Amino acid sequence: MNNFPIRFAVLFLTLLLGGCGDHQTGDSATIVSPVNSVKATLFTTQASEFPVVAGYPGSVVAQQQIQIASRIMAYVRHINVETGQQVKQGDLLITVDPSDIQGQVSMSGANLAQAEAALADAKSDYDRFGDLYREEAIPKAQWDKIRLQYSVAQQQANAARAGHASANAQMRYAEIRAPFPGTITQRLTSVGALAAPGQPLLTLVNPAQLDVETQTSETIFGQLSLHEAVTLHVNQMTLTGTITHLVSAADPVTHSHLVKISLPPGVALQSGMFVQVDFSTGKRQGLRIPASAVIERAGISGVFVVDQNHVAHYRMVRAGDTVSGQTEIQAGLSAGEQVVDKPDASLQSGDKIVAGDGNV
Repeated sequence: MNNFPIRFAVLFLTLLLGGCGDHQTGDSATIVSPVNSVKATLFTTQASEFPVVAGYPGSVVAQQQIQIASRIMAYVRHINVETGQQVKQGDLLITVDPSDIQGQVSMSGANLAQAEAALADAKSDYDRFGDLYREEAIPKAQWDKIRLQYSVAQQQANAARAGHASANAQMRYAEIRAPFPGTITQRLTSVGALAAPGQPLLTLVNPAQLDVETQTSETIFGQLSLHEAVTLHVNQMTLTGTITHLVSAADPVTHSHLVKISLPPGVALQSGMFVQVDFSTGKRQGLRIPASAVIERAGISGVFVVDQNHVAHYRMVRAGDTVSGQTEIQAGLSAGEQVVDKPDASLQSGDKIVAGDGNV
């Protein structure tokens, strides 16, 4: 009888704890949140062909680009242009000191006057002795001598005229003018410097006629052809050029081949700009999806893939280049899978995807 209250108390505590355990289980079930339903736009991935591209660095170059030099040795007297200045054909660029040339012109003029005077004297003798010879008043030997003197005087006069004309032409070289319209890209001299024949003074470039030049390996060069379209990336623009020259002779040092590419009309570029040249060398299979489907979570690029139960799962992918809003997926996706386009920032793995009309 004395043990009954104790046994009753133990039984009561056991029942009480059991009841608390059942109540706690019920509370934990209410803590687990239900799956979220998120509206999203889906698309199905499809395999497609992509060009195999070989990229090479290139440069924008002008078809007309020359280094202007003086044809005579003289000191630079005036420089009428600055770097970056645009000039028209025939504009005066540089004037060199013509003092030495002026002396040559004066000397050649004196020589010409002397030669013409001698020619006039020889012509007079030729006419006078010609009459005497026809009248048989002088012997043939004397007449031959007169004719020879006249011929020599003619040759000397011609040489003097040529020398004087050359000296005058040299005088024109004292003024250096633009051979074509363009832009001064380099100024390589200063007033007072000695200009020598062949020594560059200025660099003139015609920006209206530009090409792209690049060097390719022998393997790629063998796959190219004239008039082939080429993709160019320059100054955050993508352009389409055309191959105009394929230089078969390789560079003896780099063993590479020069390729020239014409730019499309109306492109505002400048000589010397860097260009990425992409040559298409074949085709390959791959996946390309809208760039808006690729997001970054915790520093990892990925997409939300939807399974057969319409549940979204975040999957890491390796993304390649993006062209025209389409990103190439190099790994992580297969053709035929459904992917969420423009996923909401609140979308998480395990969420239920609902179509725009509310249907799963």
